[in-house]
Amino acid sequence: MSEKLLKTREYEAVKSSEIPAEQRPVFHMSPAVGWANDPNGFSVYKGEYHLFYQNNPYGTRWGNIHWGHYKSRDLISWEYVPSALAPDMPYDKDGCFSGSAIEWQGKHYLMYTSNREDKLPDGTLQIRQTQSMAVGNGRDYEKFPENPVITADTLPEGSSLSDFRDPKFWREDDGFYAVIGSRSPDGSGQIALYSSRDLRSWRFVSILDRCNNEYGKMWECPDFFPLDGKQVLIVSPQEMLAEGLEHHNGNGSLCLIGSYDKGSHTFTREAVQAIDYGMDFYAGQTTETPDGRRVLIAWMNNWENYLTPNDFKWSGPMTVPRELTLRDGRLCQNPVRELEKYRTDELKLRVEASEEFKELPGVGGRVFDMTVELDTEKCKSLELRVAADGRFYTSLVYDGAKHTFTTDRTYSGSARDLLAVRTMPLTGHEGRVKLRILMDKYTVEVFANDGERVMSSLIYTPLEAEKILFCSDGAFEVMFSQIKKP
Repeated sequence: MSEKLLKTREYEAVKSSEIPAEQRPVFHMSPAVGWANDPNGFSVYKGEYHLFYQNNPYGTRWGNIHWGHYKSRDLISWEYVPSALAPDMPYDKDGCFSGSAIEWQGKHYLMYTSNREDKLPDGTLQIRQTQSMAVGNGRDYEKFPENPVITADTLPEGSSLSDFRDPKFWREDDGFYAVIGSRSPDGSGQIALYSSRDLRSWRFVSILDRCNNEYGKMWECPDFFPLDGKQVLIVSPQEMLAEGLEHHNGNGSLCLIGSYDKGSHTFTREAVQAIDYGMDFYAGQTTETPDGRRVLIAWMNNWENYLTPNDFKWSGPMTVPRELTLRDGRLCQNPVRELEKYRTDELKLRVEASEEFKELPGVGGRVFDMTVELDTEKCKSLELRVAADGRFYTSLVYDGAKHTFTTDRTYSGSARDLLAVRTMPLTGHEGRVKLRILMDKYTVEVFANDGERVMSSLIYTPLEAEKILFCSDGAFEVMFSQIKKP
């Protein structure tokens, strides 16, 4: 173990214990200490789920990137594991960036982007992103002596040498494959496919898909997997431009659905959709559970809307893990079923129309799982206010006339002039609208119509604000439960 990694482990063990328990979410993973962004290495190893993440343990802003590490038996309760990787080699001296992991022959293999930045004699900064590997036992990892194992000079001519990152690799019958984000000669994103027999020697296979300046620029954090008879490619584009209510400005998350010919390594795109419509979602990564489910987790934060309070010693929770399915040609997401065993104090209520905001008996708090269901002919507008008190609240609004759902955190208590409102399309199915709302102190995730559309947002309202208020023009039904760890 390098001295740098050892010092990091010692530091985070001390500093993580100083973070007050009330500051931590209950059922969302948060970094041990410091900054977290992209989830990495989401995998199953020896019967446990492992999740790594880009981590700056020494501050709550991006930089000095290590790989933090947690593990879980059920995707809900997460156990701290000491940092796995530190930027301690010449090829990764400026950061161990995003990547993935697999179990093979009893060992845990990691592939990550090794980042090196050097100032040239003319004063310009030369950035080289390469792909490197490490192998370990679920706690300690050793970097390959052959690192880096993939370099950008293997890409098609004209591709970027500095934007080449975020490998996601997997094993098939004929060997190993990896998808890596890159920039094509036109400056926009492309996803490169590589293959290997031994995890050490890799060859370029094909370009699976290109942005062609249609969906943002650089495509980060690719993932590529089969789902319900189709092939899915997910990417996180930078510099997106808004397109109606489907795509928003800035850093987005795309799902490309199509077919894949393994013989020719050709992906044929058939449909494109946003993965999440909220204000805080990026860099999603999936794994396959032992029982065959495809589960997604993502970074619940926003590069351009930093809301973390000044007194927090950590920044950047992950979303609740989500089971993925395809339904009517769309990617659908729902919280993993393991969450159900943490429900307590379950209530079911029928609520009549009310022009005034009102509380419901037994319905309140900051850690809950609540489903609201309505008949679109009888209830055309509904507003919920969560994390509410006499001063603060966050609005969740269904507008049946406009067929939309909106999250508005304008009055959530933040004094920063940042993005506060986002809206997504929402129509009923067979005359019904269903909203499942998960809240975990500072996180709000809304799963509409059994996961057809999802909206994830952060709020840092003081925890004393714990009322839930309702106002509607028609009757609706509520199923409510608190979430508590055993």
